[in-house]
Amino acid sequence: MSLSIDFTGSRVVVVGGTSGINLGIAQAFAEHGADVAVASRSADKVARAVDDLAARGPGRAIGHSADVRDPQAVVAFFDRVADAFGGVDVLVSGAAGNFPARALDLSPNAFKTVVDIDLLGSFHVLRAAFPHLRKPGASVIQISAPQAFLAMELQAHVCAAKAGVDMLTRTLAMEWGPLGVRINSIAPGPIAGTEGMKRLAPLPEMQQMIDGTVPLRRQGTLEDISNVALFLASDLAGYVSGVVLPVDGGWATGGVSVAMHGAAQAFDRLGGGRSR
Repeated sequence: MSLSIDFTGSRVVVVGGTSGINLGIAQAFAEHGADVAVASRSADKVARAVDDLAARGPGRAIGHSADVRDPQAVVAFFDRVADAFGGVDVLVSGAAGNFPARALDLSPNAFKTVVDIDLLGSFHVLRAAFPHLRKPGASVIQISAPQAFLAMELQAHVCAAKAGVDMLTRTLAMEWGPLGVRINSIAPGPIAGTEGMKRLAPLPEMQQMIDGTVPLRRQGTLEDISNVALFLASDLAGYVSGVVLPVDGGWATGGVSVAMHGAAQAFDRLGGGRSR
């Protein structure tokens, strides 16, 4: 087997692929020759992402505006992908919502909003994609978070939602495995320049504190995550399924709890304890 990673002719869908980590993943697949389809709520972001992706590689790039909380909109997106590409070889499900808040300051609707985007949205995406996945041979990658398996202050809503996402990954790996479909989760640690980091650590001193709690002493990059996505989608990972893989420089070994406690204290000092 060749160790090169080439996705020429592969049909890749990245839901949430118009910004941040998910856009970085979409760009990596485009640069490795894939046809790439992206979806997010913002039509403007979709248009900009499609232009960017089309300029990065020889493959086709399409996009569609869809809210993952609306199952019919998600179905319509995958119908469009099927019309354009004929099917899906790689699916990256990455739509997510997050904001820092203590549990007692969360309204029921605020908690529900995150669960609807992260957990129900993931289910809607995977269910709508299933008829179009190449069987056998498709690879599904969910973008999870350390909150799925590590309790964090200010993140009760996200912890609950992402834990559900990871269990969905494991369960569908069992149900879809006999059909030849692999499904895994990537749990990114602190990734520099992303919206999530700006929200969870908005001050320079908070960023520096987080750097000091990562065993590798740095925040990750978009390329760190996209490289792992390329690997999981490739034949090199042909016997990998049902895995939740932290890509965090060792952060999940213990530094995350220290960092988030410090972030929570800074959040309170900034007057962040307001109901949502």
